[in-house]
Amino acid sequence: MAMRQFKPYEGLINRVYEIFSIVDKLPERMSDEEVEGVTRLLPSDLQKTMRAFLVPRLRKSSLVFLKAIKAWLDGAHRAKREGKKVILVPFNFPPEIVYCFRNAWPITSEVLSTLGVAALEGQGERYWDYAMGLGLPDFACSANMIEVGSCLTESDFAPDAVINDCFASCDINSKTHEFLARYLNIPLLFLEKTVDNSERGIKQYYRYFEALIRDLEEFLEEELDEERMREVIGYANQASELYWELWDLHRFSPCPVPNAFSLMTYGVRYTMWGTEDGVRVMRSMVETSKERLERGEYPAEEEVARSLWTYTSYYFDLAGLFNWMEENGITHLGDGLDLIFPQVIDTGSRESMLEGMAEITRNMPMTRQMGAPSMSAQWLEDISWAARELSADCCIYCGHHSCKQTWSAVTIVRNELMKRAGIPTLVLQGDSWIRRMTPIETLQELIQEFVDNVVKKKKRGARGR
Repeated sequence: MAMRQFKPYEGLINRVYEIFSIVDKLPERMSDEEVEGVTRLLPSDLQKTMRAFLVPRLRKSSLVFLKAIKAWLDGAHRAKREGKKVILVPFNFPPEIVYCFRNAWPITSEVLSTLGVAALEGQGERYWDYAMGLGLPDFACSANMIEVGSCLTESDFAPDAVINDCFASCDINSKTHEFLARYLNIPLLFLEKTVDNSERGIKQYYRYFEALIRDLEEFLEEELDEERMREVIGYANQASELYWELWDLHRFSPCPVPNAFSLMTYGVRYTMWGTEDGVRVMRSMVETSKERLERGEYPAEEEVARSLWTYTSYYFDLAGLFNWMEENGITHLGDGLDLIFPQVIDTGSRESMLEGMAEITRNMPMTRQMGAPSMSAQWLEDISWAARELSADCCIYCGHHSCKQTWSAVTIVRNELMKRAGIPTLVLQGDSWIRRMTPIETLQELIQEFVDNVVKKKKRGARGR
């Protein structure tokens, strides 16, 4: 039977871009009545997402975030019209490197998949199904395969090149992006990660990074301009400083930082770090959290658990996870994708900026943990440090179905966390982007049982002693 043909307007990026045009029409301040009136007109899946973002405690910052995402999508379409190159990158490649070039614009595959799941009726399932129908393996990662599946229909907004830097950290991610580049016959640019973290290995990684920059200069027919770099990195440095302010605000109990800000933080990091819009969103989240701290606001009667998610979260029902947890007194302190550890880069010279960006790239989430000489050791070290810093009393592992590398080490990490810090870990199973695997109601039930029967009892036992 012939594969179903997609019409041009049916591509994920094109559909999301059209839907996000409504964001430009929303006022900066909205009443509850206005939110209700607007969301009633939306399809059911988009309605749930918009209601999740527009609850009163999130609304101000969410609108800044949504408008910035729309501007990011605008930038990609404008780049195409102006003859610039749109480069598809995975989430663990810093977009500010692409912004340093005047003739390029980054789009991020996992963010596009998430936008499709959040905004489209039927979420991203049609594109996953299309890719599976082509014969691609079902152990591929939905994080990138949903968006890649749309590109494979050849009826969507297509990139001009692909950057692949997932070697040693995620083979599925790496091969999916390579397959797309080969299929579309577009350039594939590599950045290999050395698993040697000694001085020798780091220097070798810097050489690989410099080679990538030369490949980009050749492909874009543009020499990297020092003043342009300084401007972009200046914005990235501001965002990094605001990131650490938000991190410190997570230390308070009850936590004044809304759970959904965990998602929004890396939504900014993987799309607009290095832009004025990125700084604006980060500043808005810091301001909102400070205001909530001053007023002592928390959506539940008390904070009953402070959870740190050890890898990804679930994105097919934002209200059902982030908001539901918070309203039941379960704080989401962040997940593995929030372990960005941004550094302020020295902008004194071209060389210092390149070395700073190379070091940040080497320490991006997943690259840092899963591409380490010992995956379990580095993953454990980062989670343990974050748990201590944020006073987490439990961890949750989402068990995304395609993350075979984390499944291979989660038992070690869980046992060592309990041994070293007395922090229990709940291990869940389910696809972060596809709701068909494990319904949100099942996940909620498991999380609630874990909090009631493990976390609360452990706290009572500690008080008794």
